[in-house]
Amino acid sequence: MEKLKILVVDDESRMRKLVSDFLVRQDYEVLEAGDGEEAVDLFFKTKNIALIILDVMMPKMDGWQVCREIRRYSQVPIIMLTAKGDERDELLGFELGVDEYISKPFSPKILVARVGAILRRTGQDAQETVLEAGGIQLDKAAHLVTVDGKSVDLSFKEFELLTYFLENQGIALSRERILDHVWNYDYFGDARTIDTHVKKLRSKLGDRGELIKTIWGMGYKFEVEG
Repeated sequence: MEKLKILVVDDESRMRKLVSDFLVRQDYEVLEAGDGEEAVDLFFKTKNIALIILDVMMPKMDGWQVCREIRRYSQVPIIMLTAKGDERDELLGFELGVDEYISKPFSPKILVARVGAILRRTGQDAQETVLEAGGIQLDKAAHLVTVDGKSVDLSFKEFELLTYFLENQGIALSRERILDHVWNYDYFGDARTIDTHVKKLRSKLGDRGELIKTIWGMGYKFEVEG
């Protein structure tokens, strides 16, 4: 399935990279623009942009001008980023047809969650929400896991860990890679914390816990035989 394209527009390269990194991890394709003019050019040159994340304060054309220009031709979802906590800005944004309004500083995880919510609301995010393998069924939207038809109660991190294993079946995953994707930038501790979570997860999965193979000296691999 073709990845959904998101255009990230901000004159701060560090901010673009931070937002882009989080979006790429969620399997979106990211395009970047460093000013308003570049954003408008890129939008009209590129087919099927699913959503725009747009900073207000930018050189050449500010976010409001970009929004006005794009709204003349398209109803693509737009999330506005601003450093101001000004109600007038927020009202102007909604008048221009902005779908969401987020003030800086913000949590990239919250931003990505808003992106997913808007894309689902607009019917664009058709990403698979139910994963199945080896008798395990995981419903990402409902946050439910069953093993051989029986419900299993997992903690938030155990759920995310199992999701990552199911999405990467047959792939050897290092502890560092798992930390990076499941714990993101939040965790600055020993990668061995994964061993503890895997042990608990295996226990809760019962006999199906054997599908999580240990790769000595490296990490783990989720694999269904045959």
